[in-house]
Amino acid sequence: MQESKPTKTTIKDIAQAAGVTPTTVSLALNNRPGVSKKTREKIFRLAETLNYEPNFTARSLRSKRSYTLGLFMKNIADPFYPQLAKSISETANDCGYNVILCNVGDDVDLKVKHLKILRGKGVDGIIFTTMLDDDPYVIQLIEESFPFVTAVRHIHINGMNDQIVSVTVDNFSGAYQAIQHLYRLGHDRIGIIAGDERTSTMVDRTAGAGQALLDCGIEPDGKMIAKCNYSRKLAMAATRDFLAMKYRPSAFFAEDDTMAIGVREAVLKAGLRIPEDIALVGFDDIDVAGITGIELTTINQQIIEIGRLSVNLLVDRIEKKSAPLVSKIVLQPELVIRKSCGFHLKGYRTDRVRVK
Repeated sequence: MQESKPTKTTIKDIAQAAGVTPTTVSLALNNRPGVSKKTREKIFRLAETLNYEPNFTARSLRSKRSYTLGLFMKNIADPFYPQLAKSISETANDCGYNVILCNVGDDVDLKVKHLKILRGKGVDGIIFTTMLDDDPYVIQLIEESFPFVTAVRHIHINGMNDQIVSVTVDNFSGAYQAIQHLYRLGHDRIGIIAGDERTSTMVDRTAGAGQALLDCGIEPDGKMIAKCNYSRKLAMAATRDFLAMKYRPSAFFAEDDTMAIGVREAVLKAGLRIPEDIALVGFDDIDVAGITGIELTTINQQIIEIGRLSVNLLVDRIEKKSAPLVSKIVLQPELVIRKSCGFHLKGYRTDRVRVK
């Protein structure tokens, strides 16, 4: 005799057991507002007890959505991006969405290829951390009202800026703080390890550093800036060149922590010490920055918050099908002081920064 297959638990089953409506169960399971904490917890317990498995296919057919987001990243091997990806993925899951990650760099052809793939899979929206002003698909996405958010970077397109949703940190201010901090420690010859000149992050951070130098009475010198494309190896090579100068820098500001690690490697290989001989400040505050022995002074750009807000803005756009009330979020950076800048050697004190 053939055994009958066990029937799957439905939302109606959970609703009956919980003494609520199926709508209430649906709201709770999809982390939507309108359900009390007590009722939500009861529904989750029953769903687990009854081995409830959501039918994503039926859900997608009803809503005409895939409940999937795309994520474009430059280099998942860069320690900055896994932290951001983790925040985006966790927030998306809390909102009932999955994430497809595309590691595309700044290769335009690769971006276009992956964009076609994602749209072919029916993703509901995309978070771009790699977008540039001249990317060929941007205007098309805007004209089609396809939901997307730019995170970390921002872009400018004449006449369309108000339709571009972005979450960034104030990169100008962060770089300004870094240079000002080094100047207060007595450094007036500072090497700047810059990123990629096509990106808003490099443009804004370099501008902030330049303004800080001017305000400190130091004339910016192009010979003290090296464009290293956010590459650790290029930062190492540039640092070696700086150290070979007759009047070498006494400090470096690297426009991201990955390049700061490259600076550190080059300085130590040259037989010099950090911070006794060379002071160092980075930008990002990645996890490795706080490791004993590295203890990198850096600018915290709220990586987790950027990820969280990017998802929330995108989901809001997808579900409300309208432009969000807030289209530009600019978070405030924070100077995190560790030993690499040498503050502890000079008795430097401040009540406006975080010391670790």
